[in-house]
Amino acid sequence: MSDFTRACRHSALRSALVVAFAALVGLGACSQPAANVDAPLAVAVDPYLPKSYVEVQNAEWTRDAVIYQINTRQFSAEGTFKAVEADLPRLKELGVDILWLMPIHPIGEKNRKGSLGSPYSVKDYYGINPEFGTEQDFRDLVAAAQDMGLKVILDWVANHSAWDNPLVESNPEFYIKDFKGDFRPTPWVDWSDIIDFDYSQPGLREYMTKAMVHWVKEYNIDGFRCDVAGFVPLDFWEQVRRELDAVKPVFMLAEFSQRDVLKRAFDAVYTWDWNNTLHNIGMGRANATAMVGFYTGHDAEYPREGMRMLHVANHDQNSWDATMDGRFGPARDAAIVLSFVSEGIPMIYNSQEAGESKRLQFFEKDPIVWRDNHPVGALYKNLIGLKTANSALWNGKWGAHMVQVVNTAPEQIFSFVRFHETTDANGVKTRGDGVFVVVNLSGTEASVSFPEGNQKGSYVEHFTGQSVTFTGEETLTLAPWTYQVYVQGPRGV
Repeated sequence: MSDFTRACRHSALRSALVVAFAALVGLGACSQPAANVDAPLAVAVDPYLPKSYVEVQNAEWTRDAVIYQINTRQFSAEGTFKAVEADLPRLKELGVDILWLMPIHPIGEKNRKGSLGSPYSVKDYYGINPEFGTEQDFRDLVAAAQDMGLKVILDWVANHSAWDNPLVESNPEFYIKDFKGDFRPTPWVDWSDIIDFDYSQPGLREYMTKAMVHWVKEYNIDGFRCDVAGFVPLDFWEQVRRELDAVKPVFMLAEFSQRDVLKRAFDAVYTWDWNNTLHNIGMGRANATAMVGFYTGHDAEYPREGMRMLHVANHDQNSWDATMDGRFGPARDAAIVLSFVSEGIPMIYNSQEAGESKRLQFFEKDPIVWRDNHPVGALYKNLIGLKTANSALWNGKWGAHMVQVVNTAPEQIFSFVRFHETTDANGVKTRGDGVFVVVNLSGTEASVSFPEGNQKGSYVEHFTGQSVTFTGEETLTLAPWTYQVYVQGPRGV
């Protein structure tokens, strides 16, 4: 009799556990000796099973979220937290979920650009810019937003600070020095109003982590958008995420287009190449095949569970490049639609819903010109309703995968489906919520058919309400720069 057999007889409880474990792994209980029966039982894991790349636990409230970026200085004539708070009912009615506030900290005065300076030149990571209001004003804004079911994230600048941040005097070792031993702005760019941190310093890492945790603990904010996140070591962000999630579930957005940060640090990253591809198409420098090229790389490089932010405008492009009209030309509305029906988490920059009539100055006061009932605002509200209602359009792991629908006019037409599917015991697949999207990304009318047939099914065209059944024999005709979104399941209207 083996030692293992004697051990099994010695303890009825252990015997029951062994039998249960053996059944799970397909072995007979007590069929072979064990070196140490008192050691914890190890569960066999198939090394060839696929594993999720993303280890970040996305908060449930991010599943169908839409981000809205607020430039507090320009948001109103007052440029204050109170003015933002007064507009919360309109934003709630629009349907957005996450309010991203550009940096709210005091701005450096030394080497300042313009009369007011850049919000990204942070003088005090624990302070509030008096230009925007008081500490209590900010608390009131966060509380009011959360009472409406909205979330609030802060723009965080971890890569650099203002020249006159107190850390320069108290902890000069926190900063990178140039070959002369002097403080140094970020190289290769015109950021003369800031100086770079040195993340080889453990003290800096501790300081910055505690500062971020402070805003979550003391002000109950819901996360951060992290400026130039790729300029800061990834292991720092991973540590930060662990400490923030220990306080409450947060949402983290990286200004960076790289998948590695999605593993343990960030919920979402920028998608500059998506934006640039549609910009090139709108400017006549590329055609619809460029979007197919983009998604070829997207599918190969990015994990399904990771979120990629899709934006048509943001503060950088508005101030330094062009408004959405100037950047996308006749492709503007098509780009907006694609930002909601494609895989990704959509973002709206304040004033887009009012037509984004001008480029806002960055270092001076330059309030948005708000226009009521603008067609772009109606389009955004419509799309938010569709995204919220139809689970195929949700974010990250909750949404459905985009699958190309091959068409007969690939240089003009971009087409795809997104469907949730279930499979029964017999292997039969049934479609749930989903969309079939067809977009003419050209300046000429296009007639198109879809020979492979993966669009087959019955739909309602979202914008017209027309019922349509596709059998695979149809030809669609689309006017220049137009789009059709065929929906199975809820439409949100």
